[in-house]
Amino acid sequence: MQADARILEVISNETRNAVNNINIVTPSIYKSFFEKHALPYGTNLNNEEKMTDSLLDDKIQMCSTVQNQNSQSVVRLSDNTSKAITAIREKDEVTLAQILKETNNLRKEIEKLKEAVYKDELTNVYNRKWMHDEFLDEENVNLIKNGTLAIIDLNFFKLVNDTHGHIVGDKVLVYIANQLRITKEKVIRYGGDEFIILFGKNVDQDTAFTKLNQIRENVISKKLKTAEISFRVSFSIGAYKFKEGDSLASVIELADKNMYDDKMKIKQRITGID
Repeated sequence: MQADARILEVISNETRNAVNNINIVTPSIYKSFFEKHALPYGTNLNNEEKMTDSLLDDKIQMCSTVQNQNSQSVVRLSDNTSKAITAIREKDEVTLAQILKETNNLRKEIEKLKEAVYKDELTNVYNRKWMHDEFLDEENVNLIKNGTLAIIDLNFFKLVNDTHGHIVGDKVLVYIANQLRITKEKVIRYGGDEFIILFGKNVDQDTAFTKLNQIRENVISKKLKTAEISFRVSFSIGAYKFKEGDSLASVIELADKNMYDDKMKIKQRITGID
């Protein structure tokens, strides 16, 4: 089921991107787009009900676990607060020291919970939820900070999966994610083989492109090896400087447009995964 889930995630993201600019999307329209994007992967949608049940079970289990842990943390925090108030009134320094230790441990547990919610399972970089919670307004539409958004799209990634298999494809995604971390900026896995890097307000789009291009040149110069297989990978870059109040969808669209010329140029240099 793990491999099926990975493929379904890729298809889902491709479908989402395809219908993003359509004002009205009925279930039938979405289904037709999904089936179209599923064809190249040879995915058997006859087992959709079984796969959906399995995916829902996993998600429900994860949500239930997080909810239970959150509830326990809230209870412990409430207990510590009550004990702390009493200890302060009675000037009980021993109890206060114990509460401080317990609260520090609780803080670490909460940080782990946040990681579970905000990290991509495969690559361990941030996921979409983190970006929406940290960078978007309450309607999940407009950006609440200034900065530069760069979108990274792997080239010939489907060919990697078709030639070497999805396990190798997963390893490529992990490798690229780790390379993008070199920027020391916020890296988000946005889709199957797409990443977003959010640069601070003092970084313009030319500087963001230059930093990412240096990483790309380093990636292109190396051959990845798995068992007896060796091949190259590359990615395309599109950057756009945004300001507070800009629509995330518009910023991504503009970054995509900036990526178009770059994709044409890089595909002339790197014509496959040789």
